[in-house]
Amino acid sequence: MTLNFLNERQLGANSGVAYKNIRLKKQILSYFAQNESATIAELSKEFNVSIPKINECVTELINDQLVKDYGKTSASVGRKPNSYGLVANAAYFIGVQVGTENLSIAMINLKKDLVAKKEDIPFQLENNEESLQVICANITEFIDKQSVNKEHILGVGINLSGRINYRTGYSYSYFNFYEDPLSTYFEKELGIPSYLENDTKALSYAEFSSGILGTEKDALYINIDNGIGLGIMINGQLYYGKSGFSGEFGHIPIFDNEIICKCGKKGCLETEASGRALRTKIIEEINAGATSTLTKKFSDIQDIRLNDIILAAKKDDNLAIESINYIGDKLGRGIASLINIFNPELIIIGGSLAKSGEYLSLPVKNAINKYSLSIVNRDTKITLSSNGEKLAAYGACLLLRDRLLEITE
Repeated sequence: MTLNFLNERQLGANSGVAYKNIRLKKQILSYFAQNESATIAELSKEFNVSIPKINECVTELINDQLVKDYGKTSASVGRKPNSYGLVANAAYFIGVQVGTENLSIAMINLKKDLVAKKEDIPFQLENNEESLQVICANITEFIDKQSVNKEHILGVGINLSGRINYRTGYSYSYFNFYEDPLSTYFEKELGIPSYLENDTKALSYAEFSSGILGTEKDALYINIDNGIGLGIMINGQLYYGKSGFSGEFGHIPIFDNEIICKCGKKGCLETEASGRALRTKIIEEINAGATSTLTKKFSDIQDIRLNDIILAAKKDDNLAIESINYIGDKLGRGIASLINIFNPELIIIGGSLAKSGEYLSLPVKNAINKYSLSIVNRDTKITLSSNGEKLAAYGACLLLRDRLLEITE
């Protein structure tokens, strides 16, 4: 089975007629991926290509074991043509979410079916070679446990936070101590084509593809975890910007404070409206004498984590609730700016902090009403996602599949 032509990197070695054939075959696969099945005549009409040429390409895809004959259609009159579609398990795609405290790995097939997953793998993200090797070891272990021919795995998509240029494979926030792209390192270690992606963009893509969208073509996904990320969809496509760095929402200098952000600058939105800011506020309030059930659970309050605060709020802990309200107001102020700029149809708030529900969403909405133009915000729907980071690894799989099939840009 020949699958290399699905990898865009292989196209440079082809030219002329061979290149055109590859392009047409990928277009046919892309059509099947979005429309389940089609007849030769339907494909000919779709791509404005002769029936003999379409038939030739479909035959080659059948020989490649990527496409199969689904049998006769249910046409009511005349000779019933055959319908064709994808072979689900002809190819696989792996996605990896690298979190600060755990890893998640998923694998899907050509039809987007989730074939395998492993979540919440204990891991501590540190910007060193040891941490990088642990990531590779976990991916290798995951692959080795699958009853799948490694040759059928077309790629591994790896999500990292921070500045990622998915086109070049460089990471500018983590593991940027090699001259070659980080994606090249993974590819050499894993023996499979590897791609990098910003974690929020992968999570955004999964959310946008999960059925949450109706007719919306312009939407924003705000990932509020320890930091704040933004996924932007314009006219149905993820927006990356020139270097792939779009969506650095958390680093808008919105506050006049002296708090140094993780990025090294002062006054960023993240300094007062992120999960990291929430944890800092909780610890400062407790040190100042505030009461909380968290002090009973943790002898050392430095051990308090974001999820602990959310659980405390759900158990009516006043300090946790008030602190989340405070963060929500600050976040809403930032979102109000986004609404004024983008005038989006939908904003999805996700990530760990979204699990706090109305404790976050109500102050966010109040701040939006206060700081954005009413004529602009009235057409924007705000919704919370309950997925957290659950879809991040799946999003990496999905982005990789759709890019190789050229469904998305």
